Amino acid sequence: MMPRLRLFLPASLALLLAMPGEALAREMATDPDRLLPVELATVGVDADSNAPIALLRHPASGEVVPIVIGTDQARAILLAMHEVPLSRPQTHDLMIDLLEQLDARLERVIVDGLENGAYLGWLEVHVDGEDAPRMIDTRPSDGLALAVRSDATIHVAPEILEAQVPFDYTPPGDDEVVTALGITVVAAREELREALQLPDDPGVLVSRAVGRAARAGVTHGALILEVNGRTPTTPIDFLEAVSTTPEDEGAEIRYWLDGKARTITLPTDVPAIEESDDALSV
Repeated sequence: MMPRLRLFLPASLALLLAMPGEALAREMATDPDRLLPVELATVGVDADSNAPIALLRHPASGEVVPIVIGTDQARAILLAMHEVPLSRPQTHDLMIDLLEQLDARLERVIVDGLENGAYLGWLEVHVDGEDAPRMIDTRPSDGLALAVRSDATIHVAPEILEAQVPFDYTPPGDDEVVTALGITVVAAREELREALQLPDDPGVLVSRAVGRAARAGVTHGALILEVNGRTPTTPIDFLEAVSTTPEDEGAEIRYWLDGKARTITLPTDVPAIEESDDALSV
């Protein structure tokens, strides 16, 4: 006869498992009608605290706001932004796959509050056949890692934008990647310039374009030469140049593609991601 195994749980864990699910729920920390759309720009490290941070761009004000995230989530976001092919799905890839298999989709990632230094978040999930979305409590860092893998939008409470959390952004090594206006850029390294036959002009390389930028002709392999008359030499330069766009004006983008320079003007609001948008693995 097999011996009987006795499982001992810590008292706190045993109590949590015994509690009904409703006891662990919380109310949204802000009025949903006050939420503001933002764009996930990049991840890096705060030089002062050495903590990983995600930078969110608020289109209306041009402000770039940091959200402290975990190391694993920072890596997951970077992998998705670089569109690194993986042999097996990671945790956040698995969660997206599960939603798809259950006929559900992630519509919004919400950062609704900041309490005692911890950010609060929700996943707004729509299930086919149901009128109202399901709201799932989440760490914003996990929510951001899911958003970058889907067409989910990101919304934050005004208090998050007004918190004015000090930070000193440091890029994640040589693989810095930044998104703004639906354009994702990386450093135009020498080997990439040669492979894509780019000119020697300073600028940053487009690895992906979505929304209006893609429809205007920006695509992977383009070299961003100027933003509002300013030459970006690093991806974070690109974000800073976009952020200086005057309110109620478009950002003027000058880029090189297929042997010629072109200029377009793009609105600074958060672009919608479309299934037809494509990317370049770099």
